[in-house]
Order: sequence, then C-alpha cells, then structure tokens
Amino acid sequence: MLFAKVVVGLPVSGPFDYIVPDNCAEQIKIGSRVWVSFGTRRIVGYVTDLVKKSEIKRLKPILELIDKVPLLSKEMLLITKELSEYYCCSWGEAIEVAIPDDLRKGKKIISGDSSINGVRINSDPIYLDKKVSLIHDLDGRARWGVYINEIKQILKNNQSAIVLLPDVHDIAKVSSMINKELGIEVQPLYRKQPKELDAWLKVKSGGAQVIAGTRSAIFAPLNNLGLIIIDDEASSVYKQDQVPHYHAREAGFLRAKIEGAKLILGSRVPSLESYYSSKKDKAKYTLVPRKSRFPDVKLIDTRHLAFVDRKKKQVVARILEDAIYVVLNTKGKVLLFLNRKGFATQAACHACGKVLKCPRCNINLVYHYKGNLLSCHYCNYKIEPPKICPECNAGYIKFSGGGTEKMESELSRIFPQARIKIWDEACQDISDADIFIATSSVIRRADLNFDLIGVLGIDNTLNRVDFRATEKVFELLAGLLVLTDKNILIQTSSPTHHCFQALFKKDESYFYEAELKQRKQLNFPPFSHLILVKLRGKSEEKVKVAAEALFNKLTKENKSKELGIVAVTPTNPPKLRGNFYWQVLLRTGKVALAGEFIRKGLKGFRHSGIIVTIDVDPV
Repeated sequence: MLFAKVVVGLPVSGPFDYIVPDNCAEQIKIGSRVWVSFGTRRIVGYVTDLVKKSEIKRLKPILELIDKVPLLSKEMLLITKELSEYYCCSWGEAIEVAIPDDLRKGKKIISGDSSINGVRINSDPIYLDKKVSLIHDLDGRARWGVYINEIKQILKNNQSAIVLLPDVHDIAKVSSMINKELGIEVQPLYRKQPKELDAWLKVKSGGAQVIAGTRSAIFAPLNNLGLIIIDDEASSVYKQDQVPHYHAREAGFLRAKIEGAKLILGSRVPSLESYYSSKKDKAKYTLVPRKSRFPDVKLIDTRHLAFVDRKKKQVVARILEDAIYVVLNTKGKVLLFLNRKGFATQAACHACGKVLKCPRCNINLVYHYKGNLLSCHYCNYKIEPPKICPECNAGYIKFSGGGTEKMESELSRIFPQARIKIWDEACQDISDADIFIATSSVIRRADLNFDLIGVLGIDNTLNRVDFRATEKVFELLAGLLVLTDKNILIQTSSPTHHCFQALFKKDESYFYEAELKQRKQLNFPPFSHLILVKLRGKSEEKVKVAAEALFNKLTKENKSKELGIVAVTPTNPPKLRGNFYWQVLLRTGKVALAGEFIRKGLKGFRHSGIIVTIDVDPV
C-alpha cells in the first residue's frame, strides 16, 4: 500500500498522511495536487512525499488526483518548506503563495505532459558567481546597464532570469527595454494579471527565459534559473501584508542558495539589512557614482524662524519663499514635497472638541476639498462633512492640519502669478505648471528635473513611533535627489539629525554608518530579528485580554537567553477595518529558535473570536 504525505493551505501543522487509492498509485508524484477530505471540508492538498508505511492507523483516502504531472518541482518544495519555517506559517500556506489563484482552487490543467513538465534541469549547470551583489546606484539609472549585461551573460549560458520590480506599471517599460537591448521577449508575471494561469504555465513549460514581475514572481517556475534581480530592493512593497508575511528579498536569498543562482540587489537607497550584509562580506558591494552634479542641500531650522512666521504658523518659511521667487523669475520649475494628501488632516467641532473619526478604523478622517468629502486613508470610508456636530449639535466644524490641497491654496495666495498644480499619475511632464506639489509618488519619475525642490512636513514622518522611520525618511529624500541637480531646501526642527546631515555633507555613507551605530546600541535589526505575534478580533477587551495572556504565557515558558519577550501593546492604529489589534513583540538573534518556541507556545492557546498571525521581520 502507498501513502502520501499531504500539506494544505491552512494554518495547521503538517504533513498529513493519506491512503493513495490503487487507481492513481502509478500516476501520483511528489509535487502533485490532490483533493482530500480535511475535517468536514473537501480541499486542495499538495503531495510532499510518498511512503510505503504510516504510523497512523485510521487514515482517509485521497479523493482525487488533480495533476498527473507534478505541479511543484523538488526545488520549489524545498524553497517553500524553508520559507514556512522562517516565517512561522504552514508549509501549505507557503506553497499557495507561490502559485496562481486558479491552481489553489484546484483547477485542472488541460494539456499534455510536455506542456507543464518543463525543461529538465541540467545535471551540471554553468553557474555565475554565486555571491550576492548589492548595487548602490547614486545615479539612479546606471544599474540597469549592469542588469542588462548580467541577463545577456545568463542567456549565453542557456539559463533563465527573474527581474522583480516594485510596481506593476514598470513591467511593460522594463520588458520593452530588455527586448530592445537583447532582442528577447520578456514574459510578465504578477498577481491578478489577465490570464495569469496561462502565463504561469508558459513559464513552467520553458516558453520564457526572462520574466519580469512583482513580489510573487520570485516563485516563478523557471527552469535552470541562473539570475535573480530585485530592483529597488528597499521598497516596502516586497513585504507581503497578508499571511504568510514573507519578504521577496529573503525568498530571493533562499531560492538563489537552493538553485545556485546569482542574486543582484539594486537600489538608489539600499536597505540597512542589505548594506549591513555587504559590510559583513555576505554581499559584494558596488557603488555607482552620480553622473550629474550633486544638488546643494540647505537645511532650514524651523525652530529659529522669524517670530512673525512662527506666530502665523507659516507653512512655507520665508527663506524657501524667497528661493521660489528667484526660480519663478528665471522661468524655472519648482517641486514642493509634502507627503500628506487632502486639504485638512483633522475635522473637529469648535464647541465640544469632538474629532470626526472613521467608525471602522478609529482614526482621523481627512478632508478633501476636491469632492468635498471626509475620507479614511486606511479603508477608504467616505462621508460628506456634516453641517452640525454629531455630538453636541453645534454648527461649526473646524478643519486643521494640512495636505497637498491646502498647500495648493496657500501657494496660490503667495504666488498669484504662478501656475500651480498637484502632481498625480495623469501628469506626463513639467511643462503644465510652474510649481508642482507632490507626495512620494513623484519619486518614481526619475526622468524629471526641477530647478528647486522644497521639502515640507518631513518631521511628521521622522518622529513616528517606528524604528525604521529614519530609514524611510532618508529613502524619500535620497529619491528626491534624483529629481534635481541644483537646489534642495529642507524645513526641519532637527537639522543636526544624521538623516539630513548625510545629504548636507553629500555623503550617503554617513547616514548608513550613523544609523547602524544607533541600531547596534539599541539591538535593533539588522543586529537582531523582531517578531510580532498579532492578535485581532471584533471585541477590544477580548483581544487585549488574549494578548496579555499570551505575553504572560510566553514570558513564563521562555528559558532561552537568545530570545526576549519584549512587550505587549496595541498596534498603530489599534483599530482597522472593524477589527481591534494587539501585538506581542519578541526579539531574537536566531529566527529558527524563536519560530519553534512560538509554535509550541501557541499550541493549546485558544480564545474565541481571536485570530493570531505571526510577522517575522516587520517593515
């Protein structure tokens, strides 16, 4: 008798043993999908092994074999297994994040064996240098020349390549560029693309040597993989916000190691983790110097503004205002960066102080002048501004705080002769206006060039309760550097902060060394790993009680000096889309040890109506 070890896409430990029926014993293979009975449900399972003995006495048979040809290669099974262990999810959950939605639902592949069997991996493939490479591209564009040369070499060796991009809109542009340079068709691959399954099967059958895609493309079923490129590797979009909370960069490390491929990480602003890896000689660091002139960076200390400006709560400092006048008089272009959308960030009753909040997320509603709406930027809840206060029936709602729309109104008053416009995706060039107001979306347009960039409200991001806040601010500012070779003025109350001083000194390594020194003192990543055990539910009190009970349980059971149970706190924001969130924070130097400890700690931990998830290395 033959038995199959099967994992399922549920947060349960596995594999589970099933009897292989005689009618499919000769066709079933490791990596195949099967229909199985799991409790009272009929769900898709994935065969991870076939054995002739089982220690379980009462077993259910496999209901149906879906794939006569294995869907998952042995390499992909190993990658997903290691991924599940690192990110504390089940093996089945890791497998399901690596395949299209149609395959997770059990759709049969109607084709001959050759169409999904794929090209056999060479027994002795030609590998490039297996060491990870980190390209720090100060120029902002030069790294693509390196990518093209590496892809060209891979194709000569009859191998394949994956190019990961942070934005789906970049795929067509990059595919066109590679086609123009190398004369090869690039296969796009990303979630929810038209005919995603057809694209996935084409890749698996060997119909594409180079693919370009977003985060999930790291699991593309390419044969004889020789190169993985992760562009803009510091981008937070490479981290999945749903279970399993994997990071494409970590998955890239795993896959490159298992399949012997070369991994190239490229970015205008490398992440602290990647930069630290290069310092520890785990990655080859290459600095691409800036070709254009480094802009002059001036820091405006908002603590020392003129008394009149402080009293009026002047949004644009007089120094920046004068600089804008100079540029406008020379027919130049100005960009004012303010990373907050809308007109006002708070709407409150002038009489009783009632602040209007989202009923689902319990955060301030943002007023948008365009459309005359109060909107939640987390769940997109929208209402018209009330005429009277819903709390005390007073007739005056006061709007305070400012975003891009309010900035547009203010600038129109200060510079009535200037054409002013908020930058959005519809903007194609900078000929439409004299002054543009933009959020972080403008950074993706490296082809733009302004005569002056003014940075406003950056302290709001810097002062957030987030150990990565400084890194995120530096990433924003460094991205703005690409958009000018003339002048940048930054309004801040912390001009001596190393985030700003690195740009003032025109030395980006100054930031990395100072930030790493600070992280080391606090024992924050990359010198340790943080793990969040998140609890959510509809009842705030139940979630709080459950989180505190779990914290006490883990603290009591922890005997390892390598693991610290740090704190139990509500998340920020504490309520989101109708659910309340609390979290238990752990810190460790060894993720495998912590993962095993958490799994044991959660066994038998049951609270009605509470869902528990684990986020390793949160961003």
